[in-house]
Amino acid sequence: MRVRIGAQFVALACAWGSSFLFIKVALDGLTPAQVVWGRLVLGALALCAVMAVTRSRIPRDPGLWLRLSVVSVLLCVVPFLLFSWAEQHLDSGMASILNATTPLLTLAVSTAALADERLDRRRAAGLLTGFAGVLVLIGPAGLAAGGGHLLAEFACLGATACYGVAFVYLRRFIAPRGLPAVSVAFVQVTIGAVIMLAATPWLAEPTPRIDAPIALGMLALGALSTGLAYLWNNNIVQAWGAVNASAVTYLTPVVGVTAGVILLGERPTWNQPLGAVLVIAGIMAAHGAPRPASRPVVVPDEAVDVEAEERVVR
Repeated sequence: MRVRIGAQFVALACAWGSSFLFIKVALDGLTPAQVVWGRLVLGALALCAVMAVTRSRIPRDPGLWLRLSVVSVLLCVVPFLLFSWAEQHLDSGMASILNATTPLLTLAVSTAALADERLDRRRAAGLLTGFAGVLVLIGPAGLAAGGGHLLAEFACLGATACYGVAFVYLRRFIAPRGLPAVSVAFVQVTIGAVIMLAATPWLAEPTPRIDAPIALGMLALGALSTGLAYLWNNNIVQAWGAVNASAVTYLTPVVGVTAGVILLGERPTWNQPLGAVLVIAGIMAAHGAPRPASRPVVVPDEAVDVEAEERVVR
């Protein structure tokens, strides 16, 4: 069991960390909206196969589907579009680092929206440290460049803000129902896929160009980073506990930057590793460093605990 969960932890970090590489590769022949179309459709198909194999039930409550539609827009459609558009102007490594601000923005939203989430000194220090890291990531060069580069960085932050709102919404309205994670993930991703399928007539132009690298990148982005990653995440939370599982947040930017450097020849600037260190330090200060769990914690959905919510990658 320990080896299997450890392997899923590594696979999850690789899947979410490399998703920005897959987006960058796909953008060689697809528009940002076409990338999101393929990502959600392939992710829905992968989760549909998992639902069939595990014989999981699809929720039938119309009210639940309505609430999950809100989650799908905030957790899938809008942030996926923002990240895909942003990577036209940013390196994949930079996008992966900015994505690591998700737990900080989740904490900020939960503090404002949830009565039981109070901003104590430790969390306040973590937020300030993390946001200082964001300023370092943008850096003087980013401010001087302005235009599409700076707007793309803010688009990534807008995407992580959507994640933060979605996670708090999930915790407040979806998690108390105790639904299986695979069913919730299937509905979320499928609703997003239906939205993109409905927009197909407006996404057909320009004509997509698909070669082998783009096809493989989209398959990995959809089936792995958008589909199976949900299941791996839930298994890790159940076996190790929410806090230990949240350590994947510390690894995804490392995977994203390393993949960009090795496979795309990207060159990180001096401020990127420094900003990433400050962001991760802020996360650890605000949420606490991973600690051993006394027993497995069964969590029906990956967004039940705000300390576990930051791991969706997106």
